[in-house]
Amino acid sequence: MARLVRTERQTSAAASAPASGSPALAAFASHLSFADLPDSVITRSTELFVDWAGSALSGKGHRAIAVLENFAATMGPAAGPSEILTTRATTSPFFAAMVNGAASHVSEQDDVHNGSVFHPAAVVFPAALAMAQAVNASGRDFVTACAAGYEVGIRVGEFLGRSHYKVFHTTGTAGTFAAAAAAGRLLGLDPATMLHAFGSAGTQSAGLWEFLRDAADSKQLHTGKSAAEGLLSAWIASDGFTGARQILEGAQGLAAGMSNDADPARLVDGLGSRWTVLETSFKFHASCRHTHPAADALLQIVEAHDLAPTDIAHVTAHVHQGAIDVLGPVTQPRTVHQAKFSMPATLGLVAAHRKAGLREFAGFLDDPAALAFLDRVTMELDREVDQAYPKRWIGKVTVRTADQRTLSGRVDEPKGDPGNPLSPGEIDAKARALALSGGAADEREIDALMDRLWSIAGAGQIARLL
Repeated sequence: MARLVRTERQTSAAASAPASGSPALAAFASHLSFADLPDSVITRSTELFVDWAGSALSGKGHRAIAVLENFAATMGPAAGPSEILTTRATTSPFFAAMVNGAASHVSEQDDVHNGSVFHPAAVVFPAALAMAQAVNASGRDFVTACAAGYEVGIRVGEFLGRSHYKVFHTTGTAGTFAAAAAAGRLLGLDPATMLHAFGSAGTQSAGLWEFLRDAADSKQLHTGKSAAEGLLSAWIASDGFTGARQILEGAQGLAAGMSNDADPARLVDGLGSRWTVLETSFKFHASCRHTHPAADALLQIVEAHDLAPTDIAHVTAHVHQGAIDVLGPVTQPRTVHQAKFSMPATLGLVAAHRKAGLREFAGFLDDPAALAFLDRVTMELDREVDQAYPKRWIGKVTVRTADQRTLSGRVDEPKGDPGNPLSPGEIDAKARALALSGGAADEREIDALMDRLWSIAGAGQIARLL
């Protein structure tokens, strides 16, 4: 595809960003260069890419992903420069970003940034990979684009605030900006053109939480569409398509329609010096992130006191309001995916198996020991936990045992947070297990794939992964 990727930039991202708002983000994403990235950012971006690839491959075989694969095969080109990881077909960048974005969000083990309550990987990497393959980008350009996507998307999520997340799935809304920034950086968009890309991305932002009540498939549509629409926004901007220049903070912009506590200062917080990619957490349990703090706190108690599931009469999870808003509607999970948004289901698996991974959730609907906890777990709003959120996700649980003891557990940083991180070995093992789970590749292929993923920054050209 005839697109120029600009590999050298003369002005550093930190020095070139304007003072505030949408133009600052656009200039930052446009001017960011590989030389601007600290070694720690390059390393973490690579780790997050490895983690994402495992999640994307784990989407193979899921019904909702198969529907989108069929849609891409029917509506997209028969071949193209960009690969769909779950089918190994090639197609246009748009359809590859859509399917890979959806696939990487179905197992609920893709990353999360606490402060923005946003899953960057599921929108940034699909758009960046599809575009990088289309324009023959280098590994250095790919990593730079992904860093731009993380920094932009996370700040947009923080800007939109807690009120936004009560109704809107931030990964679906802020995600369009993250994908547009990554794709636009690979296309070499100048600041003014990147700003137009953001305008088109913002006017397409969408994603509502109502799907949880029906066990619907919308969450995968959110990430798939965000990745694809962000890529679309960058592409059409490069051809002269204009977008609103103040789509975020304008009088009829995103914040005006989707938030009542938006903070414009968050859009430019530490641009070029604060690297939010380093604040991003890996998910340890295969469930909604809101369940993780309580799951870790319960696991602490279960292991310390060697409790069997029948030893536990009741669990109270002391949570922030966001957990109640997202998990509260799921009272009787009817599908495996819906169970991942149930605090009782997740804590039931922890109590029964001391683990809440893919295998445990796959068997949940036929697991009497775990199912029993649907009536044994309650969530209560906790002032300390709520005030710390979203910057810190504290886990607190109280267990009443069958012999009438009261036991308390507390975790200040859930497993996978920057202060309690997964090691490179744990990330590698997690990605391999995810990739194997759906049969997307065999062990020999995964060995070769992992070598490519871990060395992505040094690639001369982003070729097919599989």
